Amino acid sequence: MDSGARPPQLDPKLIERFRGDADRLWPAGEKLGVAVSGGPDSMALLLLANAARPGMVEAATVDHRLREESAAEAAMVSDLCKILGVPHRTLPVDVAAGNLQAEARNARYGALDRWLAEQDLPTLATAHHADDQVETFLMRLNRGSGVAGLSGIRPSGNVPGGSHRLIRPLLAWRKRELIELLENAGADFARDPSNRDQAFDRVKLRENLTDAGWLDIGAIAKSVTHLAEADATIEWMAAHEWAGRVKRIGRKYVYRPAAPRTVRLRVVSRIIEELGGDLPGSGPRGSDIARLLDRLEAGEQANLAGVLASTVGDAWRFEPEPPRNTASQP
Repeated sequence: MDSGARPPQLDPKLIERFRGDADRLWPAGEKLGVAVSGGPDSMALLLLANAARPGMVEAATVDHRLREESAAEAAMVSDLCKILGVPHRTLPVDVAAGNLQAEARNARYGALDRWLAEQDLPTLATAHHADDQVETFLMRLNRGSGVAGLSGIRPSGNVPGGSHRLIRPLLAWRKRELIELLENAGADFARDPSNRDQAFDRVKLRENLTDAGWLDIGAIAKSVTHLAEADATIEWMAAHEWAGRVKRIGRKYVYRPAAPRTVRLRVVSRIIEELGGDLPGSGPRGSDIARLLDRLEAGEQANLAGVLASTVGDAWRFEPEPPRNTASQP
């Protein structure tokens, strides 16, 4: 791309639409870091963010070095940023062995969080959109997830494993809208072949959704938003249940449950996470908490993540499991 080329021109209505979405997440006067892979979603995000607030955007491209094309794609993003006058950095990473997608995600967010700190940028924006939201919802629905899981991708949160804020201002936008925006602006973008690899569950689901014209992706995305609101309500109820029904006595917690089961699950999960030491950084799975709750409701004893739980009258008691004595007795 010629560095002296004219910047892509966007429809003013689309810029105004994006500005309305971003204003709820991106404080005025604050610089924003944008993760740009070179794909259509992130390239559209870069153009929209820069058009909405010129001079307030910096960009970074993570090169996982897993495909021969990745260096050229990073260079393409760099060339566009030169035309736009947006500072850009390419961040090469090494992806650990194991689950490829999970390890690539860990490496990507780790590099981006360090870049934000180096550039003194408080917030990162990623290009998750409505189609991503629906795919995530359906994948979790197929796994039997509860309300928290079905509430999908949140508009804002924290960089996974990092210390900076993360926003997703494109959750109300369809992927086809973003591609049309780029095509109308004459902006190029990369096409990642892994997005067509049927070895990945998300790709298989995406292909099936393409053929399911009767599904309204926008309507499903709105339903996910409603579930997120329901999840926030459950969290509010769980906080009140905790304040009124949970007591800490030394290293023990005593919980006298009064709320519905869904709220009890949240309270017990919090107790396990505060007491447990076997699952650093993650906490127990929801299905494990549910099985422990079943045992307690049946008046039985149970243990999970280094915590021993038992029923005492109308209360449940939680305490660290006693250490196992593996040494042979004399």
